[in-house]
Amino acid sequence: MTTMKNLSAKTSPGILKSKMLLSSLLMTTIASQSATARAVPAMDAIPAGIVDMHCHIAGIGAGGSGCFISPRMRRNWRFNIYLHSFGVSRRELERQGDHLVADRISASLAGSQFVSHAVILAMDGVIGPDGQLDTNHTEVYVPNEFVAAMAARHTNLLFGASVNPLRPDALERLVWAKAHGAVLVKWLPPIMEFDPADPRFIPFYKKLVELNLPLLSHTGPEHSFSKAEAALGDPEKLRLPLSLGVTVIAAHVAASGKYHGERGADRLARMMREYPNLYADISALTLVNNLGYLHRAVHRPEFAGRLVYGSDFPLIRTPLVSPWYSVRIPFREKFAIARHRNPWDRDVLMKRDLGSTPEIFGKWGQRFGVAAGT
Repeated sequence: MTTMKNLSAKTSPGILKSKMLLSSLLMTTIASQSATARAVPAMDAIPAGIVDMHCHIAGIGAGGSGCFISPRMRRNWRFNIYLHSFGVSRRELERQGDHLVADRISASLAGSQFVSHAVILAMDGVIGPDGQLDTNHTEVYVPNEFVAAMAARHTNLLFGASVNPLRPDALERLVWAKAHGAVLVKWLPPIMEFDPADPRFIPFYKKLVELNLPLLSHTGPEHSFSKAEAALGDPEKLRLPLSLGVTVIAAHVAASGKYHGERGADRLARMMREYPNLYADISALTLVNNLGYLHRAVHRPEFAGRLVYGSDFPLIRTPLVSPWYSVRIPFREKFAIARHRNPWDRDVLMKRDLGSTPEIFGKWGQRFGVAAGT
């Protein structure tokens, strides 16, 4: 073995100087990373019993679930990725039924250190001129009845309903959803093909207020489907329900969107000053295509007290999400986060390190009837 003394004797002064400089730089980097890591909030600052208000569920129609995936989506490259991210295979679903997706979500959630409950979201489809579901233009349909049954099947899952307001019986469907435990209504206008600003929906909005059902509406671009009408993700489209008193949660803080030359997040921030009943969730903001938006949102004064936690599961269980993509997460923290096997825990830790506060994580649990720590 060569000793340090022997190594120094054999090394030229120029090489020694270079090594000393390299060591100095290395120590400075380590010290800097350590200092940054110490600035990260302590893990005990994350509240117990977090509710994920943005968790997707789907199925292929197996076991009489009523779920629907269009042939076009089944052929799309996204389909197998989604199956894998839900932790299921097509063969398993065909053999056991679509309830297996809910079973896997519940089991994974039960293994989370931080997140105790998730709102699983139904997804209505495109409604045709005849007032019926248009399966020729709908890529994914997840009926309320299936999601309500899965929420009743698992105590850590909550029912998020979805009703296209173009349905002739839309108000009756809202009443049914509330009676069966719905805690919110979820919309994806760019996919469901309707304009939230349409005055025909005023009775729908008034019914939401009457039933005390918040509206979780997608804002910003939509890339999870093979086609989408981008203009319908403009947060300005939500002024009508807000003006009528609906509690609106703008999903994804309109991240990466741009409308009429203005960034979606800027439009949303302006609306925050106008409407105290407007909130935004931070779901999907750890995806590689949304990096930077969470950091900006948590530091904007307009969003103070208005941000709530959501994950956009199952996307957090895909290669689109990794602590290694973010330059804002300290190097040492990247290793710590990567060691966590649970997708919700990784998501919470990443969002904490990007500036999310205990208030953001804990804001809506009580509203959904979930006590802290349960």
